[in-house]
Amino acid sequence: MNYRILDPKELSRSGVYRHFTEDCRCSTSMTASLDVTALRSLAKTKGRKFHIDFLYLLTKTINSREVYRLGYRYKEKQLVCFDQMNPTHYVFREDSKTCTPVYTEYDPNYEVFYKRAYEDIEKAKKSEGYSIDEKNHENYFDASYISWITYDSFNIELPDGYLYFQPIINWGRYKENNGVFLMPFTLRMNHAVADGFHVANFFRLLQKEIDNFCKEQ
Repeated sequence: MNYRILDPKELSRSGVYRHFTEDCRCSTSMTASLDVTALRSLAKTKGRKFHIDFLYLLTKTINSREVYRLGYRYKEKQLVCFDQMNPTHYVFREDSKTCTPVYTEYDPNYEVFYKRAYEDIEKAKKSEGYSIDEKNHENYFDASYISWITYDSFNIELPDGYLYFQPIINWGRYKENNGVFLMPFTLRMNHAVADGFHVANFFRLLQKEIDNFCKEQ
């Protein structure tokens, strides 16, 4: 794990950062639909897992901009920018109705990432219990698939005053609308490091990655 330490006073949005870390600690989140028609079709044609393809494109988008790779180190009281962010995703257990965290290291090479994620998921299926290992996964972001339902709104709440800067991401079941498959997607970010522009722009960047990926396959 590599990172750069940032001086909040030297940020272009230093005033905003100060306000939302000292005066009014809060988050900002948005839910919108992504067009996954082509991605769904491609996964079926290639015999691949749709959720792994999507997880790859999601992680690629996260790593494309510094604002989505920020973190806060509590013991050191440091604002940092990680060189790379990796996804923490989950395997659902029908017996206990709980989820097992899956840690997958990102690689910009699609084939490498797909193989890693697939193997990590299969390994997690064989494990037992709910085990969080934050100490060894500091540069990871939460990516959770809500497979049972499509939704219009979703919100993640963190304790008041909790400075958590990594994006928190959820998405639900896609649904068909006149031949177009739309998938609800939610992004939560800390308001100290992101405004509505950064949240909204993530949707545009991710949709572009999806569209380009399908055209290039």
